[in-house]
Amino acid sequence: MRTAPRLVRGDLVTPTKMLSAGGMLVEDGRITGLFEAAAVPEPAPGWEVHDVRGSYVLPGAVDAHVHCFSDRREGFAAATAAAAAGGVTTIIDMPFDQDAPVDEVEVLTRKIALIAGAAHVDVALHGTVRPGSAGDAIAALAAAGVCGFKVSLFETDPVRFPRIDNSDLLALLGRSRAAGLVVGVHAEDGEIIRGLVATAKAEGRTRPIDHCLTRPPVSETASVALGLMIARAAAAPFHIFHASLPETVALVSAARAAGDDVSLETCPHYLLFSQEDMAQLGPLGKINPPLRSPDRVTAMWELLAAGEIDMVTSDHAPWPMDRKSDRQDIFANASGAPGLQTLVPLLLSEGFSAGRVGLLRLAAVLAENPARRFNLGHRKGRLEVGLDADYVIFDPAARWTLTADNQLSNAGWTPYQGRRMAGQISQTVVRGNTVYEAGSLTGPPLGEHVRGR
Repeated sequence: MRTAPRLVRGDLVTPTKMLSAGGMLVEDGRITGLFEAAAVPEPAPGWEVHDVRGSYVLPGAVDAHVHCFSDRREGFAAATAAAAAGGVTTIIDMPFDQDAPVDEVEVLTRKIALIAGAAHVDVALHGTVRPGSAGDAIAALAAAGVCGFKVSLFETDPVRFPRIDNSDLLALLGRSRAAGLVVGVHAEDGEIIRGLVATAKAEGRTRPIDHCLTRPPVSETASVALGLMIARAAAAPFHIFHASLPETVALVSAARAAGDDVSLETCPHYLLFSQEDMAQLGPLGKINPPLRSPDRVTAMWELLAAGEIDMVTSDHAPWPMDRKSDRQDIFANASGAPGLQTLVPLLLSEGFSAGRVGLLRLAAVLAENPARRFNLGHRKGRLEVGLDADYVIFDPAARWTLTADNQLSNAGWTPYQGRRMAGQISQTVVRGNTVYEAGSLTGPPLGEHVRGR
């Protein structure tokens, strides 16, 4: 449907520079013009003008790590409502769904059918592979529209979230390379963790901090190092999901310097919490990999600002409180936390407003880099002529308090309860359509499936 052209005035955050008091022309859901302040055209009759000078216009975020169906009480409707409120215009949903992992075309097709009429923002999908299959479904899943793959080097659940052994990983990396898609991994060493957890339970050590102590740094770095070596042998693109350690960043940076096609992400909880917060957070802070030491948190911010971390994602795991309420036995709780709605606001408040990271860098790690890495860069991730008009208006002067009451996920809680926030998202736009404004969703769901290319 053709719509009237819209001229947006504000401080536009493009991939290479800030267009202060610039202009962006939007027509039929696409960006058709970007202008420096002195070159902004006079609106023609019938144009809509949206003047937000004093605010920033950022590319809509692409959250490449979302679990909408780990608990089916969330689904696309609640998760993407949270996304819209949080300035995320595209989610990439994980394949480890409660009823069936997305490891064959039939399951993928059923999942795609759930998007229309439910999603408030656009949705891309990761696929996975069945253990023992050597990734024989990769080509078919790629043809059916997945944008990337995730497998686990740690067994969370033998059916929903199984471990892929090293032989399978080598084989499937070769097939993913041929399909032109990236395989990413959950990298933790199960043998180390299982032994430490068994000992802790036998000794009655089940406090919140024991989750961190039974998943020490080596349980992450040993798995990351092995995965990187297998990816090098396969000459395949490779991604590390939810890195929690500067040591992991160093391993990936060294591999990249050696010529390997590797990338990694971190998450806000590894930037804003440390293991010292576990006593207060309790089960709400149980996340895999776990929260780390305060010095490592500081180092992760420095590496993010320096360009060594490719992207920041939410790892949105919307477990309701009935899965996160056992304070006596930390191991009895589900791992993960809701974070889709808070991803962008937290990075803008604690990164940009706090002076840690510049806006162009944040636009890269929140939007451009995940879109490019997972084959969505032909439509998403940048304020650029020809791409979808996905953008967010950010008011840097606003001040507010983050609470569970203003979260739209079905989880019903947030680990960031009571955090004072500097700057606020006032509007979220998907393909030229306003989906969130002034604290509320603005219309029926209009999200669509975005195929990887």
